[in-house]
Amino acid sequence: MIGAGEERLAFRRMRASDLPRVMEIERAAFAHPWSEEMVRRELSHEFSTVLLAASPAEAPGQEILRGFLIAWLVHDEFHVLNVAVDPEARRRGVARALLGEAESRAREQGARMAMLEVRRSNAAAISLYRTLGYREVGIRPRYYAEDGEDALVMDKAL
Repeated sequence: MIGAGEERLAFRRMRASDLPRVMEIERAAFAHPWSEEMVRRELSHEFSTVLLAASPAEAPGQEILRGFLIAWLVHDEFHVLNVAVDPEARRRGVARALLGEAESRAREQGARMAMLEVRRSNAAAISLYRTLGYREVGIRPRYYAEDGEDALVMDKAL
């Protein structure tokens, strides 16, 4: 458990029962959200992790889910696929805390490099990734099928 702004967060892997709340956050966070089936499939891949950040609760089952991260660990590469934070919890360090926790777990499992793609227009995310040590290493032209936007490719040594 770590502090994120004024809020303490606990981290755990997603369970199937978390899917409705994860999809609420996904739909609120993105103009082109992942489908429920895409998120559900990540739960079945051995190489995939869906890590949740929640505010701990007084009573079991009463936690408040603040955000999530989906990533793959393939050999020694940690690939961040999706980071989403509840709009009400933004600017409180939730994404930063999720990335830090996920990177730490990936390092413990042998990851040496982290990489991600981010929309060229997503200045807030790009700024966050830079402060965490990610660097721009390329562009994937028209990466996002929904609107043809380019993706910046960023990586970081772990």
